Amino acid sequence: MPRIFRLPAPFLLVFGLGVPPAFAAEPAEPAAAAWYRSGAEVVARHERESIDRRRAHNVILFVGDGMGISTVTAARILAGQRAGGSGEDHQLAFETLPFLALAKTYSVTQQTSDSAPTATAMVAGIKTRDGAISVDETVQHDEQDATVIARHAVTTILEQAEAHGLSTGIVTTARVTHATPAVNYAHTANRDWESDADLPAGAGVADIAAQLVAAQRRYGIEVVLGGGRMPFMPATASDPEYPTHHGYREDGRSLIDEWLAARPASAYVWNRRQLAAIDPRSTRHLLGLFEPSHMQYEADRRAADEPSLAEMTTKAIKVLQKNRKGFYLMVEGGRIDHAHHAGNAYRALTDTIALSDAVRAAQELTDPRDTLIIVTADHSHVFTLAGYPKRGNPILGLVIEPGKTKPELAHDGKPYATLGYMNGPGHAALHADSDPEETRPVNAGRHMQADDDTHSPGFHQEALVPLESETHAGEDVAIYAGGPRAYLFRGTMEQHTIYHVMRRALGF
Repeated sequence: MPRIFRLPAPFLLVFGLGVPPAFAAEPAEPAAAAWYRSGAEVVARHERESIDRRRAHNVILFVGDGMGISTVTAARILAGQRAGGSGEDHQLAFETLPFLALAKTYSVTQQTSDSAPTATAMVAGIKTRDGAISVDETVQHDEQDATVIARHAVTTILEQAEAHGLSTGIVTTARVTHATPAVNYAHTANRDWESDADLPAGAGVADIAAQLVAAQRRYGIEVVLGGGRMPFMPATASDPEYPTHHGYREDGRSLIDEWLAARPASAYVWNRRQLAAIDPRSTRHLLGLFEPSHMQYEADRRAADEPSLAEMTTKAIKVLQKNRKGFYLMVEGGRIDHAHHAGNAYRALTDTIALSDAVRAAQELTDPRDTLIIVTADHSHVFTLAGYPKRGNPILGLVIEPGKTKPELAHDGKPYATLGYMNGPGHAALHADSDPEETRPVNAGRHMQADDDTHSPGFHQEALVPLESETHAGEDVAIYAGGPRAYLFRGTMEQHTIYHVMRRALGF
């Protein structure tokens, strides 16, 4: 593909073509006294804060799928630079939460884990094997016997909340049958069994979409919002938004109709306008499926058609808040992970900022005296910030060191970007792709040039090891928390402890 011509930064600044002013010059260093005072103010504020030992009325668990610490750092800088600052001193909404810990993300079978066992750990309190959805480690991968699955199913925090009379909800930008949301309500040995068309012939266990509707009949989940219409629609049915797309189900069932029939005052929506029209006072059970598969990346979202993560979170909370006994809600920024797998930092960071916006919306709608908010990740990615870029250097740009105006050159004579990956599709000819998940040829060697448009939404950062899809990483991830019992997060913890904090906070 031809290279994208990139206008010089001064031209863009003069004509207002999207480069924030902070990018044009290295910011002035604040006075030493200001740094000193700001540090002292933080310590003084922390000394005034009291530990909240009350029981939580509500719990909201935010999961940034694949949101490692390097992702948080880069997203923080990008958000700050988009706001016109240098970026480094910016804070995402969840970074203001008062308690912090680290979570170990390994599973029973994996040093570097996938989302199924890590999400199971968070909502069910145990570690399990790769691909497993809320079943214990003794269940073998691809176990088809429903009796075996039932015997080894582990009770989730959502199921416990429903049993205690609380309302519950799931919000995600991935398919609602994808691993992280599915662990709340489903029990299966294979995370990929999302529709009956995915099941092996003769399997006795129900697919994940069918398990959601069965859970709705059994105890009545109040809100499910995200992507993934196809696993709920029969193969004979056309998608309402994309008429050439058809459902996946081979059993002829319309699980959407079954959801609506399962409980009174139920509603189904599939676009932003319909979601906005939902009256939370009269709607008791809400299902929203906004794409045939995953929802759009935030960078590509058509605002007229598809709600943001913050909008879905807001509607969910308003529906759930009617219950005087309280609620449990999981909110997943699911597509952070997908963009990283594509080696596409722009979309991964933009979706991380969208998760921060959703946390801010939740903070505005709830009271920290009765609502425990937890923000964490299921695992990390092999995503790095490197080189010695000057302060305020565009986080998506090439490395330019302090006091210099031109990009640094590596020993091969080529420039390099601040952001990169240990492995993935970026080990190839660099260019901006319209589709971040487009399969790209893997070519040996570096191809970076000074005129490569690293700020393009479809740009793939460089990778060291050539792989079709970038992989997860195995380091610890952060846990940010505020509200009742948030002080229980401390030090380096096993990931499954998150469930036990939520359970304790709710008094189960």
